[in-house]
Amino acid sequence: MRTTNIILFLIINLCLGLKVNAFQNAQGVNGSNCSRQVIPFNQDWQFKKATYKTNIAIAGSDWESVNVPHTWNNKDIQKGKNFYTGDAFYRKSLVARQEWKDKRVFIRFEGVGTVADVYINNKLVGTHKGAYSAFCFEISNSLRYDTTNTVLVKVNNEERPDIIPINNKLFGVYGGIYRPASLIVTSKINVTTTDYASPGIYIKQDVNNKKANISVTAKVENKERQVQQITVKTTIRDKSGIIIKQVQQQQNVQPQGINIVNQQLQVNNPHLWNGRKDPYLYSLTTAIVKDGKTIDEVTQPLGLRYFSIVPSKGFYLNGQPYRLYGVCRHQEWQDYGSALSNAQHQNDLDMIYEIGATSIRFAHYQQAEYIYAKCDSMGFVIWAEIPFVNAVSTQEGDNAKQQLTELIRQNYNHPSIYNWGLHNEVYSSSPDGFVPVLTRELNDIAKTEDPGRFTASVSGYGEINRPSNLAADIQGMNRYYGWYEGKIPDLEDRVTGLEKDYPNYKVVLSEYGTEANVNQQQENVGDSGDPSGQFWPETFQTKFHEVQWGIIEKHPYLVASYVWNMFDFSVPSANGGGVPARNMKGLVTYDRKIKKDAFYWYKANWSQEPVLYISGRRNADRAEAVTTVKVFANTSNVTLYLNGKKLNEAEMGTTKHDFVFKNVNLVKGVNKLRAEGYFKGKLQSDSIEWTLKN
Repeated sequence: MRTTNIILFLIINLCLGLKVNAFQNAQGVNGSNCSRQVIPFNQDWQFKKATYKTNIAIAGSDWESVNVPHTWNNKDIQKGKNFYTGDAFYRKSLVARQEWKDKRVFIRFEGVGTVADVYINNKLVGTHKGAYSAFCFEISNSLRYDTTNTVLVKVNNEERPDIIPINNKLFGVYGGIYRPASLIVTSKINVTTTDYASPGIYIKQDVNNKKANISVTAKVENKERQVQQITVKTTIRDKSGIIIKQVQQQQNVQPQGINIVNQQLQVNNPHLWNGRKDPYLYSLTTAIVKDGKTIDEVTQPLGLRYFSIVPSKGFYLNGQPYRLYGVCRHQEWQDYGSALSNAQHQNDLDMIYEIGATSIRFAHYQQAEYIYAKCDSMGFVIWAEIPFVNAVSTQEGDNAKQQLTELIRQNYNHPSIYNWGLHNEVYSSSPDGFVPVLTRELNDIAKTEDPGRFTASVSGYGEINRPSNLAADIQGMNRYYGWYEGKIPDLEDRVTGLEKDYPNYKVVLSEYGTEANVNQQQENVGDSGDPSGQFWPETFQTKFHEVQWGIIEKHPYLVASYVWNMFDFSVPSANGGGVPARNMKGLVTYDRKIKKDAFYWYKANWSQEPVLYISGRRNADRAEAVTTVKVFANTSNVTLYLNGKKLNEAEMGTTKHDFVFKNVNLVKGVNKLRAEGYFKGKLQSDSIEWTLKN
């Protein structure tokens, strides 16, 4: 009875006018007249870790009550390698409403790690392999209307050689229904929901500053017994909801297979989507109308833009140079794992926005639908990719192709995406090996599905002409000079060498960075660190990024650059820096509570908001009386005071935002440092204290 009341309450409220476009809310409702109902299916699940090889109907007792999103690895993955992988079960009761008898009912999961077997009343309705993409199964014919139905989901996150990623070593694959679930109720004639769980409509655009030609392909299913005549109507609305263009056409839809409906619209003098500068979004709705009534409709974001890459000059958005500099992001939080709320996703995006990034690489897998929608509205230019990463079994080809198709179809309409990532740090010894051949096949899939976007492959080596490289439009390189090889300044020679030898190639610095434990400090650091050691001072990370961003900034040859990583994250096999199972290359700590000095370095260099920050504040207990003080600021000038006394003028460091005060003489005991500068005529200031021990 409780489930019935919840569903009835939701349906009534939706019909009374709760209008939430799908591109604004990943659990949104398409339409306002109950033509399609999207009902959250996240509360009051039961959960248990167990293995039942024979009869799933006999699941025993001892179930735990949970809500979705949920993962069983939110704590143990963060402790090390001995985390639970294996079977677990989720079950939930569902009372089917009588009015659904003449409709179609689907169950949709946005993400389940890793393999999901979905049963309705102990009958298998579908299996999905892959932790990061959505999937949708029809359950209309499995529901009973005379009793309570049981939804049972068997989940398993063990390593498998046929499912990417094939191991839990580079990052842990969290088990569970860790993203939202929903029921979708449609008429018998509907825009498909089961085309790889896509929206069922695909928006293509041919845009310039004066005109936008828009093609919409809708995939329509007819589950009536006879051919039906419908009207397909597509409407474009501006940001305020005003209709600016509408087309409609009559269509006879067959009861066999998928009916493909193509429509064309033109918008003159379009308001372009222009990244962070102006992330303007129209909306586009495709509706199915029968006998004057809308019986189904789907709404998607419409950001009109065009982009290109000019070799040696970089990325261009709407015909103008647009530097892509940003961060990579893992989808996990300390003590939550990957089972994050939209508020937590938003918190991450807000910090990435604060730092001033223009682009994000979502590594190394498809991320939450809410994330892509928010990137559209916030103006990030993003790189989306599949988890073909780190290791190869030669058995994962079919699954890689499946996950790439899911990634593209589910996210096709997001204007923020410029690039589909095909692989990361997987290799073969010859151009005819498994990885090069599969990558060429993946590239063909991407270009067939979506010829309007770029593709990328990523190597962990510095050479362009390796066997696994160059099968995609963009060649990504992960380089960690000063950490895993060489010295911090070596990046300069690498980039200038590429410019000289490969001037017409599209090259991205897809990862660069180094570890930092904020509880470890050192006054003077060198040009190389110790990745296998237990001492990873924050001051080394700060120096690393000061030098390497100073190099990157001077080289627009690099199409884009991405700091690895925005946030610390768990690596079950890791054991360094004094913290087990932790990668601490983040600019922000795992719990999101501390923004490291390197965060403010990038904020000073990237952000348009006022920044004035004295570096080294956690290195507060000092041993050396004569030191260097660095201030990161985007003001034109900085004044530094020590114990109330003004110091000499600063020298410029690696960029114009790096104010370096040398030969600062500390006094024994507490030293008060204060920096001041003007940003657009308004005084900005920062202050810290250091204690000289000797």
